[in-house]
Amino acid sequence: MSGFMKAPKQAEPIVGIDFGTTKICVVIAKPTPEGLEIIGVGKQPSHGIRKGVVVNIPATVEALKKAVEIAELMAGCSFRSAVCGIAGTHIKGFNSSGVVAIRNKEVTVTDVERAVDAARAVAIPLDREVIHVIPQEFTVDDQEGVHDPIGMNGVRLESKVHIVTGAVSSAQNIIKCANLAGIQVSDIVLEPLASAEACLTLDEKELGVVLVDIGGGTTDVALFSKGAVVHSGVVSMGGSHITNDVAVGLRCSIQDAENIKIHSGCAMSSLLPSDEVIEVPLLGGRKSREVSRSVLTKIIEPRVEEILTLVGQEIANSGYKHLMSAGVVLTGGPSLMEGMPELAEFTFELPVRRGSPQGIGGLVDVVSSPMYSTAVGLLTYGMKNQSGIQFRQTESTVYDKVVNRMKSWLGEVF
Repeated sequence: MSGFMKAPKQAEPIVGIDFGTTKICVVIAKPTPEGLEIIGVGKQPSHGIRKGVVVNIPATVEALKKAVEIAELMAGCSFRSAVCGIAGTHIKGFNSSGVVAIRNKEVTVTDVERAVDAARAVAIPLDREVIHVIPQEFTVDDQEGVHDPIGMNGVRLESKVHIVTGAVSSAQNIIKCANLAGIQVSDIVLEPLASAEACLTLDEKELGVVLVDIGGGTTDVALFSKGAVVHSGVVSMGGSHITNDVAVGLRCSIQDAENIKIHSGCAMSSLLPSDEVIEVPLLGGRKSREVSRSVLTKIIEPRVEEILTLVGQEIANSGYKHLMSAGVVLTGGPSLMEGMPELAEFTFELPVRRGSPQGIGGLVDVVSSPMYSTAVGLLTYGMKNQSGIQFRQTESTVYDKVVNRMKSWLGEVF
């Protein structure tokens, strides 16, 4: 008999992959009793994604492989499956409700599942699939606003849910890119919901809050009230539009414009110190020139104002603006720009703060930035649904996956 003791089995690492317009981000975490411990981060410029949708599979796979390699090297371990984010203007969210009779005069888990299933029974075009079915609240007979109906007596159970759908092709292309990079997709999650997991507090979700995730090609919006998502939407503008404006206005390359935007950009001219000058490299290797920072701000401010105005319209059109007592949380890389929260407050007429990943351990200094909110939020989803089935490219699995995820949520609530 061997004198060596068997080493305890290590918990499988949880991995989140953010397929962004400007970057592909891979974050690896180790589940611990205290929560998630970040052990590896890999980031690579993305050249195969436009407005959150894959448009060039080989370029996306190449960037993903490099990001995975960097993350695995940092973590000192490899992984087989990951939770992937999905975004883009094809995403549509809407509310639905369903009613069932309570079988034995007392609400059981089966009754709750039937009620939620009745709410998701809506006609969806063949080119779209359900990504999320999120329970909001229940009504037992005339008792509204029930979050935990299990065990309550009654004859009629009504459920209210938020359903998120997306283009079948977009989800399949994300899965295909991951598979070609040697990764199985364990779940697909809407990116603003993932960012909300990382940035929002329970109190904010309960009071009513707007999450505005400003990405490279799109800006995602999610409204929460009474602890549940009540509206989700997408604005087809993001940080890359600001970068393009800077490149055209200052006659420099896209890469130089991005660097200038990050290091010297300001979204509100009234916050600028007087007579500050920046150096702008010119195209074709010509000598760089000096430009007043106020000129840069005059290029950036109108575009940021336009993006925030469109977001404001999305919030107003949702019909829930009056419930947003906790205000707005801005996240995503462009939200780091100086003056962004101040201009957002002026535009939305609501209190605004920047949101960064919270409640994590390990490499906190690396990921405690708004640009990592989505990737870290995907990890939180992964931890909640670690026992979920593998996501495969079959029509029936899409429904099965939603049902399994829904049961997991209901299990946590009840």
